[in-house]
Amino acid sequence: MKNNYLEISQVGIEFPTEGEPFRALQNVNLTIAKGEFISLIGHSGCGKSTVLNIVAGLYEATEGGVILEGREVAEPGPDRAVVFQNHALLPWLTVYQNVELAVKCVFKASKTKAEIRDWIEHNLSLVHMDHALHKLPSELSGGMKQRVGIARCLAMQPKVLLMDEPFGALDALTRAHLQDSLMDIQQQLGNTVIMITHDVDEAVLLSDRIVMMTNGPAASIGEILCVDLPRPRDRVVLADDPNFNNYRQQVLRFLYEKHKNPATKKSQAA
Repeated sequence: MKNNYLEISQVGIEFPTEGEPFRALQNVNLTIAKGEFISLIGHSGCGKSTVLNIVAGLYEATEGGVILEGREVAEPGPDRAVVFQNHALLPWLTVYQNVELAVKCVFKASKTKAEIRDWIEHNLSLVHMDHALHKLPSELSGGMKQRVGIARCLAMQPKVLLMDEPFGALDALTRAHLQDSLMDIQQQLGNTVIMITHDVDEAVLLSDRIVMMTNGPAASIGEILCVDLPRPRDRVVLADDPNFNNYRQQVLRFLYEKHKNPATKKSQAA
C-alpha cells in the first residue's frame, strides 16, 4: 500500500468578498493511502466541502495543492468521482441511462457496446439496483436514487471516490442500509474514499481515519483519529464494543469541548 497515494499539501484558499478576502482554509496537510477510507468531520463552516472540492478539482487552492499518484490535480477529472448529498440524477433519463452517460464519457473509446452494457449492469448490481434499469428517478425512493448515484460514480472506476454527506438526507434505516452497502463495496473493490459527514457514529463505523477540522475562518486539521477496528464491521456488534465507544467519545470531545461551534459559544455567553 502506498502511503502517498493522495497528498494534500499546505493547502489554503481565499474567496473574494466586498471587503477583505475570506480565508476558508489554512495549512491543510493530509496524506492518504491507496484503499483508505477517510472521513472529514467538523462543525458547519469549517471547510470540509471546500477541501473536497479542491481534491475534486472544482476549486483551485490559493496556496499549496493536491497530488494524486504523482500528478498535480489542476481540474476535474474522471479519476475523482463525486457523490453529492443530492443524487443529481437527470430526471428524464432512466436508471440505466443515467449511469450510461458517465460510462460513455470515460470508456466510449475503450469498451464495445456490449461491454458498456455489461459494465453498467454490473455496477448497478453492486448497489442492488439492477432490478430498476428502466425506471425513471421519479419512480425511486430517496435511498434508491442515492444508490444509483453511487453506481454512476463507481462505474467511472475513479481512483478516489469523494462523498459529500451522501446519506445526510435519508431516514435512519435507509442510511444504515447504505452504510452497510458502502462498506461491502469498499471491501470488495478497495476504493480510496474521502467522505464528509456530520454523524459521529457513521464516521467511526466506516473510517480507517477520522480527520477533525477546526472552526473557520482559516480552518485546518485539528486532530486525526485512527480507527483500529477489524473489518468487516457489524454495527450491531460494535454497539457494545468498548473500543467503538472510545473512538466515538474522542470525536465528540473534539467537537464539543475543544472546538465548540462559534454559534454555540455565543448563545452560552448570552
